[in-house]
Amino acid sequence: MTLNSSPDPFFDIVGFDLDGTLLDTSGDLAAAVNHALASIDRPLLTVEQVKPMIGGGARHMLAQGLAATGGCDDATLDVLHRRLLDHYEANIAVLTRPYPGTLAALDTLAARGVRIAVVTNKLESLARKVIDALDLTRRFACIIGGDTMGPGNGKPSPKPIYEMLARCGGGTAAFVGDSIFDVQAGHAAGLPTIACSFGFLMQPVEELGADAIIDGFDELIPTLERLAAR
Repeated sequence: MTLNSSPDPFFDIVGFDLDGTLLDTSGDLAAAVNHALASIDRPLLTVEQVKPMIGGGARHMLAQGLAATGGCDDATLDVLHRRLLDHYEANIAVLTRPYPGTLAALDTLAARGVRIAVVTNKLESLARKVIDALDLTRRFACIIGGDTMGPGNGKPSPKPIYEMLARCGGGTAAFVGDSIFDVQAGHAAGLPTIACSFGFLMQPVEELGADAIIDGFDELIPTLERLAAR
């Protein structure tokens, strides 16, 4: 498959990570982590403490939260992971909102005929539930979760990015995210990547190795235009 061979000066497909990219889910995710921690009398974490733990999926996030408060064995992690997921699913969009300018940017992409997709490490069922709760589902050509391609095939594997391209019908594409997982997956699939400095950063955004950085969604369209012109 030739990913970027179209003569169109703009991209045919733009894929997005979800947490920390399209949506600020930090409040609801922190509440779910704290629900699990409180169930075993661990100290609670602030939203700012939880933010760098987001991006590798719920189990990864919880494991980091437990490590920060005393650690645990795998059996306990299994039990608490289920508690976290149950709490999160029941409270999935209490505080979660799109970042400022997100909807306007998506409208602009749609008006240009771009196919828009989500590729997240969140479980697909939860990704669909939060997107639907915010009435955003109709905007996306496909939604791919961390479990869609099977165990161990979430980002940074390029497999979900390849699946995005296939489901969107192929063409030129770029990927937008906020973590090293996003950049590595996009690059492994041969796509230019954009990093969001406002996301849930595990490290300085300049260290992610993205092809471009945006500080807000007002910068997305001109940044995509520059990348497409290369």
